[in-house]
Amino acid sequence: MTQTTTENPAAYAEALRQGAAVWTPPDARVLRLLDADRVDFLQRMTTNDIKALRPGASCVTVLTSPTARIVHVFTVLADVEELWLLPAPGESAALERHLRGQIFFMDKVRVARPQAELIRLRIAGPRAETALAGAGFTALPSIEGGWQRADDLVVLKQTVYDLPGYELIAPADRVTALLAQLDAVAVDAASYTARRIELGRPAPGAELTGEYSPLEAGLAWACAENKGCYTGQEIIARQITYDKVTRALVGLRSNAMLAPGAAVLVEEREVGKVTSAAFSPTLQTPVALAILKRGHYAPGTAATVEGVAATVAPLTLV
Repeated sequence: MTQTTTENPAAYAEALRQGAAVWTPPDARVLRLLDADRVDFLQRMTTNDIKALRPGASCVTVLTSPTARIVHVFTVLADVEELWLLPAPGESAALERHLRGQIFFMDKVRVARPQAELIRLRIAGPRAETALAGAGFTALPSIEGGWQRADDLVVLKQTVYDLPGYELIAPADRVTALLAQLDAVAVDAASYTARRIELGRPAPGAELTGEYSPLEAGLAWACAENKGCYTGQEIIARQITYDKVTRALVGLRSNAMLAPGAAVLVEEREVGKVTSAAFSPTLQTPVALAILKRGHYAPGTAATVEGVAATVAPLTLV
């Protein structure tokens, strides 16, 4: 049974670190890509190898601009006759508009919404599998990115992107009953963000924005090599081939809270900015993520952020 606690950050942090936590991201929707050209359509637009997906597999991919900046990051689930797209929370409508605007006259592809409203839940923490087993999910996907159906529910294993765990997709009218069956703690956005920062995971709206390329924001693993052309591919390929990635995602530790968007200074020179910040329950100190220029992101580098002393740390802070 999902446990709800009233403003109890310690319980939330404990569930995320050592138990099972459930997070319901706001406005996290599902899109469908249909018809014969659906795979080719995404293949020519995004960074990962959509053609390599087989039914029951998934990947995280990035839709980039002609200058290789991030436009959207989303997960693609391959089914027999369609692709399911999991946009970042709050970005479903924008991604839908963008995809529709890229459909050419001869393309046999349609962007659609599910017939029934679907809700996405994230089950994280080392006991996530136990929590799901208690809710009847006794046979879970065994490989990274694997997904499967259980009646009208979909469960996706995803440990590299976002918080390690499982994404559940359920009809809206099933969510209340599903939450009642899960032996997990329902956590708030602040605790979820703090754990994300501790683990060095970039997120849309913070690190994964139009200011950065996937390589700069920690998503090089979602950029398939030798897959052929896509928007922004030439720039990304040159940056990889000639070692031209000039910024990198890092962790920061400090004695006082830092503000997202604040400039990071090294030897009184601005070298980047804070992208996410929180108080770490594990380390009992403020932590942050930042994207910094090359030459200034080695662990141990001393920095200041709005007068607060900070130290560059490995990306995985705990």
